[in-house]
Amino acid sequence: MRLLKVASCNLNQWAMDFDNNLRNIKDSILRAKEAGARIRIGPELEVTGYGCEDHFLEQDTVSHAWECLKDILLGDWTEDILCSIGMPIIHAGVRYNCQVFCLNRRILMIRPKMALANDGNYREFRWFSAWTSKDKLIEFQLPTDVSESISQHSAPFGYGYIQLLDASVAAETCEELFTANAPRIALALKGVEIFINASGSHHQLRKLNLRMDAIKNATRFCGGVYMYSNHQGCDGGRLYYDGCSCIAVNGDIVAQGSQFSLKDVEVSTAIVDLDAVSSYRGSTSSFREQASHQADVPSIRAPYKLCQAFNLGTVPSSPVEIRYHCPEEEIALGPSCWLWDYLRRSGASGFLLPLSGGADSSSVAAIVGCMCQLVIKDIEDGDDQVKADALRIGQYKNGEFPTDSREFAKRIFYTVYMGTENSSEVTRSRAKRLADEIGSWHLNVDIDSVVSALLSLFQTLTGKHLRYKVDGGSNTENLALQNIQARVRMVLAFMLASLMPWVHSKSGFFLVLGSSNVDEGLRGYLTKYDCSSADINPIGSVSKQDLRSFLRWAAIHLHYPSLAEVEAAPPTAELEPIRSDYNQLDEVDMGMTYEELSIYGRLRKIFRCGPVSMFQNLCHKWCGKLTPSEVAEKVKHFFKYYSINRHKMTVLTPSYHAESYSPEDNRFDLRQFLYNSRWPYQFRKIDELVNKAADQRAANLPGQRPEDSDIKSGCGSGTGVVAVGSSNPNAGL
Repeated sequence: MRLLKVASCNLNQWAMDFDNNLRNIKDSILRAKEAGARIRIGPELEVTGYGCEDHFLEQDTVSHAWECLKDILLGDWTEDILCSIGMPIIHAGVRYNCQVFCLNRRILMIRPKMALANDGNYREFRWFSAWTSKDKLIEFQLPTDVSESISQHSAPFGYGYIQLLDASVAAETCEELFTANAPRIALALKGVEIFINASGSHHQLRKLNLRMDAIKNATRFCGGVYMYSNHQGCDGGRLYYDGCSCIAVNGDIVAQGSQFSLKDVEVSTAIVDLDAVSSYRGSTSSFREQASHQADVPSIRAPYKLCQAFNLGTVPSSPVEIRYHCPEEEIALGPSCWLWDYLRRSGASGFLLPLSGGADSSSVAAIVGCMCQLVIKDIEDGDDQVKADALRIGQYKNGEFPTDSREFAKRIFYTVYMGTENSSEVTRSRAKRLADEIGSWHLNVDIDSVVSALLSLFQTLTGKHLRYKVDGGSNTENLALQNIQARVRMVLAFMLASLMPWVHSKSGFFLVLGSSNVDEGLRGYLTKYDCSSADINPIGSVSKQDLRSFLRWAAIHLHYPSLAEVEAAPPTAELEPIRSDYNQLDEVDMGMTYEELSIYGRLRKIFRCGPVSMFQNLCHKWCGKLTPSEVAEKVKHFFKYYSINRHKMTVLTPSYHAESYSPEDNRFDLRQFLYNSRWPYQFRKIDELVNKAADQRAANLPGQRPEDSDIKSGCGSGTGVVAVGSSNPNAGL
């Protein structure tokens, strides 16, 4: 038996914070060595942080990365352990995303990334080039100061593998795991036994199983050991990298790190048997035949041994059951960890949330409460870094430290209910009870006087008196009166966030939290520059349907029972007067349900449907429920308001990315913000399809009038229809 202990890491790196990143890298190497590991892999671009974006274009960024690597090589960090360290490198004037293999203070090989991620949230081609040469390794001349410090002039650079005396190792980098012609295939056929993947993969609801399946399948068909490492945390942007470093052997997961954590460093280790890899491959005749014809792959030889021989005290790691969180747990844990990283790194002293007693703001409050619970748990578990951050943020003195999540929330979380004459006692009461359950410092403020002052000013300027629609006013007046209330709340929220710490003799400032969800952003059902405008928003990419499920879950598992009442209440903005015969409701205002919005969003983004193809798909999905003409009206209504309000996405509060149909304009969903909202050509095509469906129906039912043919048992026509799947709006379409 050739037994080898290997280590894979979750690291909470911060883009451009080289001190923090280098400290975490060294800590992870030390932990791996203490555990007896002989190979250690860290995440993609771990030296700089993955999210440097246009900072990668700066020469300083690459230079600082080399300085950090030199620091590692000059110490004893790489003694007797093969380390893969991710960093940007410039070769022949071209910038590459690289893994650097180091052992015994030497650089054995530099492996540039060959398949760059360039869709969704990723823009790697903006900063890097893909390495395309597969026929040879070239000699890369090391920077002069590095070369002189470690007495090494050059290192092999390119695609290939390292042949040690008792093992063979090769790399893949993030996206290469998911490519059709993955590098590992040729390498496995050439006999490479260990694959290491340095990744920068972000959290998205219901996504982890796809990644874990890909990791298992990477070795299920070709055999081998697959070591996967990932970032974990907020490194300065909208994404939360969700860890789950793991180790797979011949299709089985034998070690898995956490998906969500407040820790800066987490190391997962496993003992693997490389002879089991040889046996697994040799048992499949087709693999043997393909391997016998595999062309040569470049390699370098390294005269080192990593494995140990058989002994009774060293047992190969057994397969483990993969740990998955339900979507409700993901909504609780991912944004909580993201908020904690943002809070401790921003210099803020806490959060302030306008709490309306509705589903969205209550979800945000529960997430902050969950964050406080996680902080207390990690302090109890002995995490010194979390404790130090909590002491600083909570401004504890005289040896005190947080021991209770509600007491900690009272120090770092302010909630404020900003009511008007249109607010109900029900929502005011719900907000107060939830604040008490979480422990936040709660304020109850009436803003009618501020609203009245603005309306009085307007009347003085124009001589016009505004009325709500229920009191005989126009749509223009009605909308303006609602927007005034909403925007006053934003101004007051930022004022309180900057001044309340001073009021309570605390230093610093509070971050204002937003609470609009992904469906409202998609539809534009929010006031531009109202309480949706904040510093950050932990639920901006979460659907209303998922939030309601989360509220039911959190009422029990986070011990906030008032959330059950919040979830059961119909969504309402409470911006119009309450009358005995009228009560403002969100879905009535929007002209569509949140369930429908979720379906529209998935078709628009995930399946890339324009108005016509969305109409065709929904005719099939809603066949028997709606007529083609009814479907057409719904699709037209959605696209009209989506396009009218698209401009609001340009100023959308930076939000935690969690959903694959997010309309976030900064990077994920790049579209114009000035549309012809009448969509004349597209809507005309829809009308033609509706008429065609009616004619077909009439032809199939002799004697029936064409105008009667548009019945609910009829289906729309069209080709190239995407299978929409489950009627559950949260199921993958």
